[in-house]
Amino acid sequence: QVQLVESGGGLVQPGGSLRLSCTASGGTFSSWAVAWFRRAPGKERNFVARIGWAGFNRDYSDSVKGRFAISRDNAKDTVYLQMSSLKPEDTAVYYCAAGRYSSDPHEYNYWGQGTQVTVSS
Repeated sequence: QVQLVESGGGLVQPGGSLRLSCTASGGTFSSWAVAWFRRAPGKERNFVARIGWAGFNRDYSDSVKGRFAISRDNAKDTVYLQMSSLKPEDTAVYYCAAGRYSSDPHEYNYWGQGTQVTVSS
């Protein structure tokens, strides 16, 4: 049973940067694709980025492409989401998930508890 814990969220000004981490325990993390999703207040959960088990395949939503970068270190059982040029509309709870390489949240078996990111001046 894989357990995921997100960290790195917080309050940042527009144009700033944050790096989120998703650390796994209790399973073969390196065999799973990992994705980040986010849920803004009053809105549905949306796909943000995904990375394949080996780190070669990556994909982003149009809203974050060119600003966010996903990476992983399987030796540390950790996936990162580097977020730059942050906008107020990036404000949301960010969740990491492990499962099949997909932008569909239903393809992911394991989820973290989420970390809040607030972009505001």
